[in-house]
Amino acid sequence: MSDTRVEAVAPPLDSQGFLRWAWRQLTSMRVALILLFALAVASVPGSILPQRGNNPLLVDEWIDQQPILGPLLDRLGFFDVYGAPWFAAIYLLLFVSLIGCVLPRVGHHWKAMRTPPPIAPRNLDRMQAFSYETVDVAPADVSSHVSQELRRRGWRVRTGSDAAVDGDPGGIWVSAEKGYLRETGNLIFHLALVLILVAVAAGGLFGWRGNVIVKEGNGFSNTLTQYDAWGGGRLATADSIPPFSFTLDDFDVEFERSEAQRGAPRLFEARVAVQNEPGAGAREELIEVNSPISIAGAKVFLVGHGYAPSFIVRDSSGDVVFDDDVVFLPQDGNFTSTGVIKIPDSNPQLGFRGLFLPTSAIDDIRGPHSVFPDADDPSVFLSAWYGDLGLASGVPQSIYSLSTDEMEQIGLRALVPGQVWEFAQGEIEFTGWTRWSSFQIAFDPGKEAALVASVLAMLALTVSLFTRRRRIWLRARDDEQGSTLVGVAGLSKSEAGDVSEDVRAVQQIAADHIAGRKAAANETTSNDDRKSEQ
Repeated sequence: MSDTRVEAVAPPLDSQGFLRWAWRQLTSMRVALILLFALAVASVPGSILPQRGNNPLLVDEWIDQQPILGPLLDRLGFFDVYGAPWFAAIYLLLFVSLIGCVLPRVGHHWKAMRTPPPIAPRNLDRMQAFSYETVDVAPADVSSHVSQELRRRGWRVRTGSDAAVDGDPGGIWVSAEKGYLRETGNLIFHLALVLILVAVAAGGLFGWRGNVIVKEGNGFSNTLTQYDAWGGGRLATADSIPPFSFTLDDFDVEFERSEAQRGAPRLFEARVAVQNEPGAGAREELIEVNSPISIAGAKVFLVGHGYAPSFIVRDSSGDVVFDDDVVFLPQDGNFTSTGVIKIPDSNPQLGFRGLFLPTSAIDDIRGPHSVFPDADDPSVFLSAWYGDLGLASGVPQSIYSLSTDEMEQIGLRALVPGQVWEFAQGEIEFTGWTRWSSFQIAFDPGKEAALVASVLAMLALTVSLFTRRRRIWLRARDDEQGSTLVGVAGLSKSEAGDVSEDVRAVQQIAADHIAGRKAAANETTSNDDRKSEQ
């Protein structure tokens, strides 16, 4: 006969079969882990590249500096990672995968917890750990005491008896199981991950955050036009922003003056007067680093500070065209700060680039710079220009940059408080300085749920890792000599588990009971002997 093998060819899947197969793949733990890793990788660009929701100006600057790579990354959504379609696709797939993976297991686990332990096997010597011992106590007595003691120690216990079958004498058995919390912890951990995803999604959809610089003595109202940078979720609108306000009454900062840590900040706090809504009474609040305040559900963080030099600018006719404080941005740890003044109302238009030095110094290597962050010896170096500021072109400009393409330079001058610089087109007076503080205001409706879910996930994972699920069986039957043969065996339901300790514990329970019975019997015999002698 010829050995002819015919390979069976599986019939092609219909649409329903393909969907069933795809669902099984998506809801498998392997795919869930892959998607979780993919989500972590997809989040990396959001922490490396600037994001439009947090700092749109920095995004535009990054794209301008990278004329080839920048526009490509922008089209792919790398500057708005958490709102990109590909990130949302990974996020939703992971969410569906976890739901489809965990919910059926919850039902199975609930059913398993309500199901009594299985019947003890007849051949205990096939288990991981087993032992046999002959005792002089009745089988029912041993099994009853062991089952009671195991229940007291937290085991789920089931008892029964077997009739003799095919030479097997049968006997009384005890089946005990422990460690269901392992699977419970595992399921709670995965359900907590689902809750974290829901919380993050709620924060991403309804949350918002913005940055604003407030000068000392000035106020802030929580409207979109007041923010220097604002980013909100897909469902966050201007109407959803609570109408609170606050005034920066005072900003205190102190710096270390000893040589060891000279210039390090020692005090960094802002005192504000807060109104929860228009017309409401004001309350005093103190904002410190890492100690935000809560206003109408939003958190107000103190994230930075700097100097705002004060200037008065007059045109060639002597009229005052500018009288205000100007925010200068610090460039180093000693608060060497740069800023721009634009005067569009003068004729001709005037512009100034400034360098503010809280504690002035100048040398041949670094030029003008500050040697200490506090305003011990303040001065400002100005570069003056006149001409067209380019504000009428319709192209938005940063308030921290000055376009001099259509302007001519007047000159350079260093000023100290109270000093005036006169030139043909007008004059500028440096009158002093004040401080400003930068605040980040954030509303994240999912952060509390995410925190609770994270703590719950850690606790559940700990329970799952340190709980061992195992089973213990005891069989007791009469042997041919009239004694009782007691067999104990165990089986671990987790990988690399060891039930030898549990088997020895059951043996010790039985041994202690037998020893107690013998001691009681001996005491009874001694009492009977003493009574007979009397």
